[in-house]
Amino acid sequence: MSSTVRTERRAVVVPAISAPSSVACLRSLGGRGVHTIAVSEDEGTPSFYSAYCDETVVVPSPHEDLLAYKDALLELSTRPDVATIVPVREEDVYVLAAHREEFAPHVATPWPDLETLSRVQDRRRLFEVAAENGVAFPETRLLEEGAATDGGGRPDGGAAVAGVQQGIDWDREWIVKPRYSILTGAYIDGLDPARCLSSCSTSYLSSGRPPDAAAITAEMHHVPLLQEYVPGDEYGFFALYDEGEAVATFQHRQRRGWTYAGGPSAYRESVRIPALEEAGRTLLDALEWHGLAMVEFLRDEDGGFRLMEVNPRFWSSLPFTVRAGADFPADYWRLARGEAVSQPDYEVGIGGHLLRGELLYLRSVLRDEFELVERPSFPAALREVAGSILAAPRFDYLVADDPRPFFRDLWNAYDLSRSSEPPAATEPPSARQ
Repeated sequence: MSSTVRTERRAVVVPAISAPSSVACLRSLGGRGVHTIAVSEDEGTPSFYSAYCDETVVVPSPHEDLLAYKDALLELSTRPDVATIVPVREEDVYVLAAHREEFAPHVATPWPDLETLSRVQDRRRLFEVAAENGVAFPETRLLEEGAATDGGGRPDGGAAVAGVQQGIDWDREWIVKPRYSILTGAYIDGLDPARCLSSCSTSYLSSGRPPDAAAITAEMHHVPLLQEYVPGDEYGFFALYDEGEAVATFQHRQRRGWTYAGGPSAYRESVRIPALEEAGRTLLDALEWHGLAMVEFLRDEDGGFRLMEVNPRFWSSLPFTVRAGADFPADYWRLARGEAVSQPDYEVGIGGHLLRGELLYLRSVLRDEFELVERPSFPAALREVAGSILAAPRFDYLVADDPRPFFRDLWNAYDLSRSSEPPAATEPPSARQ
C-alpha cells in the first residue's frame, strides 16, 4: 500500500482490552481527529465507554479461536477508511506478525514479521541475542534440559543439563517463568493453530528444595525457564522502531507494582538514564526491530541493568507515558502514515498511578506471602501510597474529560472480586508493565 493512499485513510483499529493502554490510544488518536474503532470480545470493556471511542465492534476472543480473531481484524483492515491496527497485547502482535502478508495489501504494518517476533516471545532465544550482544541478564536455563549461563548472561560453553537436579545450587534463590510469552502452534508442537493458551505466572521456588519439574512442565504445557532471582528495582525502556532504527524512546522506573513483590505497574516515574538507553537500544538494534517494544530491566545491587523480557506491543502504563510527554500512539500513527517521527522531549521526574493497582498493592501487603521478598508494614505502605498520590495526581484511567472508563474499570474489578480472587497476587516482579 502506498503512503499516499495510507495518508488519505483516517481510521484506526484498537483492540479494547482491560489494560489502560487501549484507552490511552483512543484518547490520543481520537483527540487528533482520527476515527477510532475499538474491537473486543467483551462489551463491558472500559474502552467501549470512552468519549474518544467513535465505533465499537464485537469480535471473537483470540483465546477461544485465534484464527477467527485474525479473520475479524483482517475484515476490518479491508475497509477503505482503515489505515492500520494497533497491537496492545501479545495475541494482537502475534496475529498481525504471523499473517503480515495478508494484512499488508490493506493497511500499514508497523510491526515485526513472525521470525523477528519469535526471537522476543521465545525468551530463551531472546537471552541468546542478549548474550551475543553484551546485554546482561540473570542466570537462566531450561528447567529440565537447557544450556546453563553464568550470572553475567554469557553462555558457559553450552554444557548440557541432563535434568533439573544436576548442576544447580538449590540453596540459591530461583524463580520459574514461562519460556514463551504466548503459547501458540508456532511455538508448541502439536498445538492447534486456532488455539492460544495463556502463559502461567512466574513462581518463586523455596530455597533448598528442587521443584517437581515434570509437574511444572505439565502445568505450563512446555518446558519453562529456571532463572536466578535478582532483587532490585524495575525499569522500562520503551521504543518505536522504523526498520531497525529507533525513532522515539522513553524510560520509566517502577516504584510500586500490583503486589509488594512487583508485578504490573501501579506507580511509576519518568527517568532518563544513559546506561538504560544503551542497553535497550543495543538489544533492539541487534534484533533489527520494527514497531513497538517495551524492554524490561532489573537494576541489580551493583547498579547494572539486567534484561528480563521484551513486550512487543503497547504497554499497560501507556497513559502515563503520554502524560509525561511521549505520545507513542500519535507517533505510531505517524509512522503508519509514512510521516516523520521525532524523539519526544518528555518530562523527567514526574509520577503517575493506576489507582486500581494501588488498591491491589495494599491488598497484597495485607494478604500475600512472598518467600523471597520482605513484606512492608501496612501503615507504612498506606502512607507511601497516599503521599505519592497527593504529590503526583496523575492517573491512568481517571481524567476530567473522559471519566467513564475509570468507573467502568472499577465496576469490572468489583464484579470480578465477587466471583473469583483477583490475579494480582500471582504476578511476579518481572511481570509486564
